[in-house]
Amino acid sequence: MPKTLMTGNEAMAGGAVRAGCRYYYGYPITPQNEVPEYMSRRMPEVGGVFIQSESELAAINMVLGTSAAGKRAMTSSSSPGISLKQEGISYIAGCRLPAVIANVQRGGPGLGDIQAAQGDYFQATKGGGHGDYHLIVLAPSSVQEMADLTTEAFDLADRYRVPVMILADAQVGQMMEPLEWREYSPPDDLPGKDWALTGAKGRPKNLVRSFRMYAEELEEHNRTLQATYARITEQETRWEESGCEDADVVVVAYGSTARTARGLLARGVDGAKLGLLRPITLWPFPTGRIRELAEEGAAFLVAEMSAGQMVEDVRLAVEGRSPVEFYGRMGGIPVTIEEMAAHAGHLSRSNARRSRRAEGAETTGGGR
Repeated sequence: MPKTLMTGNEAMAGGAVRAGCRYYYGYPITPQNEVPEYMSRRMPEVGGVFIQSESELAAINMVLGTSAAGKRAMTSSSSPGISLKQEGISYIAGCRLPAVIANVQRGGPGLGDIQAAQGDYFQATKGGGHGDYHLIVLAPSSVQEMADLTTEAFDLADRYRVPVMILADAQVGQMMEPLEWREYSPPDDLPGKDWALTGAKGRPKNLVRSFRMYAEELEEHNRTLQATYARITEQETRWEESGCEDADVVVVAYGSTARTARGLLARGVDGAKLGLLRPITLWPFPTGRIRELAEEGAAFLVAEMSAGQMVEDVRLAVEGRSPVEFYGRMGGIPVTIEEMAAHAGHLSRSNARRSRRAEGAETTGGGR
């Protein structure tokens, strides 16, 4: 199929339209403004609804209401705007409603700046709102993935009745790359929406709510949610890896930082065998695969445009089996290949010394 040159933000919006999203509610904030701009033009063309809401709070609650009626709805924003949506996101999760929320991250905290950053990982993966809930969090690293993962996000949301977040950064959102529009049709096995508020029409009425009056009832509701999250973890954990099988240092990175890490692998580091593991789902996180690589003796270099957030999940997966080092830049400054190379080389040498000491201890112990 012919390719189209688009920004990542436009590709994300186009992917939503292809998925059948006909309701978009948003509020302007850089660096995601191409999304509402695209939707304001495209939604009327496909018979959909575009509303520039009066606030981020209004936008997320419009998504809640539209989803409760059984329709595919989306909102997008950037870091401070996503903070304002957190209460609504928790309500959507508590109501067991599907929805798609996009965050094109910028620097923070507070207003920060409008440069690319990855400081919203904790907010997205640990539940930025209240209560025991999770979002499926997808992390695209290309314009093509901005389209494809957004389209798939609507299917995942409907399949599990959960909100799904696209967690991108300003570099991926505003870069331009060739994009191939792929054929799409909803999976045949998606569950029906018999819970939706479509009017009783002779059937028992539906009730969409997150409030539970009695503690036992709320606990049972939470157990249902946790069972769903366990099923998502088992079936939807995704990552991409390259050269990890016999690597002595595995670089773990997502989004635009993973693109830099690919450049590091192509360039190489003297004396080091490098691999790359790129989480595609930040939640659920590829804990099992990282644990396997740690058991095989790999050390890990985690690179992020933050003070260090995803690195905590890597350390939890490794559980002290092998070294984990972090390198990050903040304020919208990207990590460079040269910076990654210096840290990967140092980690490779220190891990080799560690291995030799361990082998020596085993030899000494065996001779007693």
